[in-house]
Amino acid sequence: MPKTSDHPRGVTPEASAPAPPPAHGAQQAPASAAAPAPLAVVGLGPGDASLLTPQALAALEAADVVVGYTLYVRLIPEEVLQGKTVLSTGMMAEMQRCEAAIDSALAGRPTAVVCSGDPGIYAMAGLVFELLEERGLAETLPVTVVPGIPAVCGAAALLGAPLMHDFACVSLSDLLTPWEVIERRAGKALEADFVLVLYNPRSKRRDWQLGAVMDRAKAILPPATPVGVVRDAYRPGQAVFCRTLSTFDPAEVDMLSIVVIGNSATRVVGGRMVTPRGYMEKYR
Repeated sequence: MPKTSDHPRGVTPEASAPAPPPAHGAQQAPASAAAPAPLAVVGLGPGDASLLTPQALAALEAADVVVGYTLYVRLIPEEVLQGKTVLSTGMMAEMQRCEAAIDSALAGRPTAVVCSGDPGIYAMAGLVFELLEERGLAETLPVTVVPGIPAVCGAAALLGAPLMHDFACVSLSDLLTPWEVIERRAGKALEADFVLVLYNPRSKRRDWQLGAVMDRAKAILPPATPVGVVRDAYRPGQAVFCRTLSTFDPAEVDMLSIVVIGNSATRVVGGRMVTPRGYMEKYR
């Protein structure tokens, strides 16, 4: 995994961490008399530069300031960051990063907040809008959300075609959502026979929740139901493998993984995970 403490080469390390956010509910005036500049929330996709969309690349090139989690900033090609100010922090500083990006745009500097995958899926787009609303800026600061290839789509492509029919995505991180809510949502999705995609499935601190969901799946689905895992999709160290409910081991999974639990129709075809849509039954 890349280190998360150094600035990328070729960027201007004007600040390694944004200033603390304002008090809750505080109304802030623009940091300067300059007219607000555009603020873009940019999805970087799964990680490989070849999966960065042209629209996302254009948004990054147009920005004077790039703000993001250090690991995600390192996914950006170095030549794109040349001469730009980069504000990067480690984990658990989402509020500070988004506040710093808003302040940068208010000061008249075109700014991009970067997210892995898509910025509107478990990422920063929603928080940016909430902070703008809190500060009374929702109607005055121009914001563009630039889509990226979601992690779930990257993982599905590597596994085969597991999402050909209805599916649900649930994050197992209980940092912002109570575990009781997460468990209920995952259980209902399994009971409804959705393919279930699990984001943030397991960490050193959260080492039992994935097992609890898998136990629920075992009570509903056949033991041979395929379970796909993709770790570090399209990044160095990528791992892709498929197990069954009866052979799946949560210890093989970490926070950089996506887990896909098949539904009652999902099967393995030529080593790839496939959930039929129903074409063969209807037209053969």
